[in-house]
Amino acid sequence: MPGGPGSSARSSVRVVVVGDPGTGKSSLISAVTFGTVPKKVPPVHPPTRLPPGFYRDRVPVTIIDTSSRLENKGKNNEKLNNADAEELKKADAVILTYACDQPMSLSSLTSCWLPQLRSLEVSMFYAFVKVPIIVAECKSDLRGDPFAVNLKEMMEPITGQFREIDICLQCSAIKMIQVHYIFYSARKAVLHPVDPLLDRDSLHLKPRFVRAFKRIFFLCDRDKDDALSDAEFNDFWVKCCKAPLKPTEIAAVKRVVQEKRQDGVNGRGVTFKGFITLQALIFGNGHLETTWGVLRKFGYGDDLELRDECLPVPPKLAPDQIVELASEVVEFLCGIFGMYDKDNDGALSPTELEHLFSTAPESPWDEACYRDAVEKTSLGNLTLKGFLSEWALMTLLEPRRTLAYLIYIGYSGDAAKVFHVTRRKSADRKEQLTERNVFRCFVFGSKIAGKSALLDSFLGRPFSEYYYPTTSDRYAANVVDQLGGTKKTVILQEIPEDGVKEVLSYEEYMATCDVALFVYDSSVEHSWKRTKELLEEVARQGEVSGHGVPCLLIAAKDDLDPCQITVQDSAMVSQEMGIKPPIRGLPLLLLDWQLIEPMLLGGILTECQERKLCLAGNFKR
Repeated sequence: MPGGPGSSARSSVRVVVVGDPGTGKSSLISAVTFGTVPKKVPPVHPPTRLPPGFYRDRVPVTIIDTSSRLENKGKNNEKLNNADAEELKKADAVILTYACDQPMSLSSLTSCWLPQLRSLEVSMFYAFVKVPIIVAECKSDLRGDPFAVNLKEMMEPITGQFREIDICLQCSAIKMIQVHYIFYSARKAVLHPVDPLLDRDSLHLKPRFVRAFKRIFFLCDRDKDDALSDAEFNDFWVKCCKAPLKPTEIAAVKRVVQEKRQDGVNGRGVTFKGFITLQALIFGNGHLETTWGVLRKFGYGDDLELRDECLPVPPKLAPDQIVELASEVVEFLCGIFGMYDKDNDGALSPTELEHLFSTAPESPWDEACYRDAVEKTSLGNLTLKGFLSEWALMTLLEPRRTLAYLIYIGYSGDAAKVFHVTRRKSADRKEQLTERNVFRCFVFGSKIAGKSALLDSFLGRPFSEYYYPTTSDRYAANVVDQLGGTKKTVILQEIPEDGVKEVLSYEEYMATCDVALFVYDSSVEHSWKRTKELLEEVARQGEVSGHGVPCLLIAAKDDLDPCQITVQDSAMVSQEMGIKPPIRGLPLLLLDWQLIEPMLLGGILTECQERKLCLAGNFKR
């Protein structure tokens, strides 16, 4: 869909006109294009582009006519022809026509056209943005009085069933009644959409609307006194509307706000409650172009997220490079953590975290891959280590999202300096030194071997007797304290056994891995055999792709009686492949950082076992 989520204000609008044959589609297009309807109207009007100057904002409109030929697939089973279907899939807006003198064309809206549009996923929601449908009653002049019928009431049963309809309008191409307004409404619904802003059922402003304007308010509140002074309000207005307000005009705005909401104005100026009330008034009065003008001036796209062009991220990296947060950004995040830790207990409660992200579209860590990926307290609160680990994980997976959320929560530094690009691993290996702070370990293993328990253990969580199979990639990120006070972030990524084939199908994906951990149940021979197969597959893929990765075997469930065949075979495989013998799980799973670091630099696990790095607590199963 052109200009979809995350996009900037659109540079053009594509409108597709569809409806029963003979309802006036081509005449409607001729009328808006030429100001009249020719005596001989073509069956299908050729694509028409209204010039940039046709509307004041100079956004051109391309109009696509359709043949409306339906392919009969059997009784009561008609389908759009392929050409029209493809045009509709590319539409920014759809004008759906029926003729007031053809009752069957009205019936076919619900029996054919609207269901067909749904089946094509035209007008279905795409992350807060939808393709609007304008229903146009054509040939309304045949009634004598075109507006004798209350169209809104007449269409309520249809608009109630198909909420994707933006508006229903009457028009006449012959009499030039509302012809321009039909297309104006279509482009307005695209350029200044209602749905991202308003819940049509409750008629309440949507949370993203309120959150966006909360951020705008805080940006304009330069002295941080929770109110916009007259000077601050005027600066906001000049930024958005390019014209200063007179003192009398500012006083009038404040008076209107206070009439609607008593606490909207105080002695220091307009409060946030007053600011959002003012935006609701502007929006409610139909001035959507003003509302969207403000949002776009502050970088928002149609989905009320910052547009991509506002988020500079490093260019495409080599497969074995990553981006990390710059040290100044980490310091900023530590400061933000302390600012919102109101009870000074060293952890952010869900309420404190919600306040922190109240100027963002939503919390970035509600998604599955982040939700349980870091250390939390017994009460479920986020520690500083967990907080920084979430940011490190998000930076690894989605650097652009990281930058957006830094800006949402108030980071005002140079966006181009947020990230540090690590050098290639080959350079680290050559110099036998790495300056990286984030390391990624893939966790492979057979089913029920203990991979998830390893991740839980890494985060300090107690062992659970319940087994929940992992069906998608799962992460565990934690900050590890080193000798000397330096810190590293280690990210474990569990690869489900069924997902290994897909991972290895991307030749360069293993280059993103620093160490591969292979977990097996030391008491079950089959578990070891399957894990050995995975180890061999990964090693083979490394030889083919040139992206070999250091490997480490972990014998889990060491509290159970070990399978002797497994013990002997794993020792032999380790020796043959030149890797360290399996690390066993009791009493603690200990991985030596000084053991792992040579692996990252291309060395083989050697004699550094006296200095241990505890990756977590009790890891039995």
